[in-house]
Amino acid sequence: MNATLSLDDLGPRICIMGPSNSGKSTLAKAIASKTSLPLIHLDQLHHLPDTKWVPREPKDFYRLHEEAVREERWVIEGNYTKCIYPRLERATGLILLDVPVAIALQRYIRRCYSSKPRIGGLTTRRENVTWEMLKYIVHIAPKNHLIHRRLFEQATIPKLMLSLPRDINACYRNWDI
Repeated sequence: MNATLSLDDLGPRICIMGPSNSGKSTLAKAIASKTSLPLIHLDQLHHLPDTKWVPREPKDFYRLHEEAVREERWVIEGNYTKCIYPRLERATGLILLDVPVAIALQRYIRRCYSSKPRIGGLTTRRENVTWEMLKYIVHIAPKNHLIHRRLFEQATIPKLMLSLPRDINACYRNWDI
C-alpha cells in the first residue's frame, strides 16, 4: 500500500475496480460519504432496478455510463471493462482491490447471510447464494484479474492497489472513513 497517497491525491473522479465481493461498493460508499463525491455503482447502471440481475439493453447501459463519466465529480465502483477506457480517461485516481479468491468467496457468503441490504445492490432484499455467482467468483473473476492488473499498470493517474484486508483496513484508518 502507498501510505502517502491521500484521498485528495486521488482527485474528484475516483475509479474503484476489483473482483466481485472484494469490497468495492463498501469502499466507494465510505469515500463518497467522506468527500461528498457523487456515488455511482455500475451494477445499478447495468441492471434494471428491483430485478434479479436483469441487464438493461446495452445501448441504455452505455448511455447511462457515458452520462455518469461526463460529470465533473464522482466515485465509480465496478469493472465492466467493455467500457473502462472512457472511465479511465476521465478518472483522476484509481483504486484496484486485488483480493484473493478465498476472500471474495468468504465475503460473498457472509453478505448473503447478512441482515443488512447489500451496498450497491439492486434491491433492499437480502441476496441468496447462487451457483452462478459461486462459479463466477471461482472461475471467471480470476481470469479478469490479469485484465485488471494490466489496466492498473498502464494507468498514469494516482493509483493504489490493495490486496489484503489489512491494507484495505489501513486505508479506512488513514483516510478516516
